Amino acid sequence: MTRIAKISAWTLLAGSAVAWSGCATDPTQGYTTTSQYVQSVDSVAVPMWLRGKQVYRRGMEFRLTEAIVKRIQQDTPYKITKKSRADTELRGTIDSISQRVLSVNPDTGSPRETEITINVSFTWTDLRSGDVLAEDSLHQAGSYLPAQPVEAFRRRPEQDFFQGSEDVVNRLAERIVEYMEAKW
Repeated sequence: MTRIAKISAWTLLAGSAVAWSGCATDPTQGYTTTSQYVQSVDSVAVPMWLRGKQVYRRGMEFRLTEAIVKRIQQDTPYKITKKSRADTELRGTIDSISQRVLSVNPDTGSPRETEITINVSFTWTDLRSGDVLAEDSLHQAGSYLPAQPVEAFRRRPEQDFFQGSEDVVNRLAERIVEYMEAKW
């Protein structure tokens, strides 16, 4: 073996030893190569989320439910199914949706940037035992650039509430699905 081949072999051997020494089957002991999700759960039912009494935005519950279902299918090993066949159920409510102006155009008095905040609460329940696997209330904020009333002042792309809230809905779905990970 040449000297370069020996150095390469030793480097590869040392790298493998370091990588495998950091891995463990118990996540509290270091890095793990096992799934980060609860192994005893195979399926999740996600009924349509509800709107709170003070939420007047139509369709937000459909959009959030759809985003959560897509995120579960994308990020977890769980299958989405009906409640009668599911191991668990993820149920939630959109508690409030608020908007506030972050900055105003001094020339026109119209908003330059608007913030959207969505507050939700959810419960993930094991339907076999009745145990609550996760439960929390979250809020997520995002901003968008509303349309200008006068065409002459439009120097940037305009957005509406739907576009502005889409990012907030997707980030909420991601955060909710993170609660489905196994406890460390």
